[in-house]
Amino acid sequence: MPRERISNSWMLHIVMLLSSGILAVGCNRTQPTDSESASDTTTTSSTSGFSPKESVLKVASTTSIRDSGLLDVLLPEFEKANNCRVDLIAVGTGAALKLGQAGDVDAVLVHARSAEDKFMDGGHGIRHEPIMHNFFIIAGPAADPAQVKGRDAGSALQKIGAGKHRFVSRGDDSGTHKREQLLWQKIEGLAKWKDYIESGQGMGPTLIIADEMQAYVLTDEGTWMKQRDKFQLVPLVKGTDDLKNPYAVLVVNPEKSSAINVDLANKFSEFLISKRVQKLIKNYEINGQRLFHPDRLKQETPE
Repeated sequence: MPRERISNSWMLHIVMLLSSGILAVGCNRTQPTDSESASDTTTTSSTSGFSPKESVLKVASTTSIRDSGLLDVLLPEFEKANNCRVDLIAVGTGAALKLGQAGDVDAVLVHARSAEDKFMDGGHGIRHEPIMHNFFIIAGPAADPAQVKGRDAGSALQKIGAGKHRFVSRGDDSGTHKREQLLWQKIEGLAKWKDYIESGQGMGPTLIIADEMQAYVLTDEGTWMKQRDKFQLVPLVKGTDDLKNPYAVLVVNPEKSSAINVDLANKFSEFLISKRVQKLIKNYEINGQRLFHPDRLKQETPE
């Protein structure tokens, strides 16, 4: 079926919102737009004193990690410790893995395990390290016309689809989009309807569209918590096992390109799974709420 398009009036309003700076989030770096296309501008760190002799690490990361603000905390520490610069490309998981497959980046930070496994099985990566997880949520209008609040994700989508309620999908092959597709498959597939909209955008713009249209939307918890005060939508379905959202770092196979900095990519992987950084991830909060749960931090035995 052809993709439903947002009307010109909606798009004009969205462009005005974007122009006003509503999406000004993330690192103190030159930010790309959140379009999640493979052509997103590379974001380079603002580390001062960098010289051409120092190393550069090219990382393709899902926008949800960048938009959460976590990389504002982690990347400067890595740059300082390794006398390097991190060039960050924020795109969807699908686009990030394609950049890795082409040998255009040294490492990828993504959240779609089946796609990650395919990447590794295809010989495109030499190392796969789980880092952390959070959860997806289904947000929607406070009136909840589909009556999905408190349900599991599958039955919530069934109610939304059966009632042909407004639903905004990213439709961009990102980790969030892949999870949505998987959830539809578990309930006998997706039969698109008029008010099923594919934004083709990243999480931030997709949330803006959903909020303006008072539609249901699947979003990652980190981006939602970072930007929730901007929206009238409310979280309706959360915390269920089928909404768990794991993140991992993958080191790209150096055989892809002689330019791949495999040593620095391995150091980056070790950095992310180190006890210190896992504690930083554990303690990273917005408005008193934790955004991510570290996967490599062992439970400490009480004294």
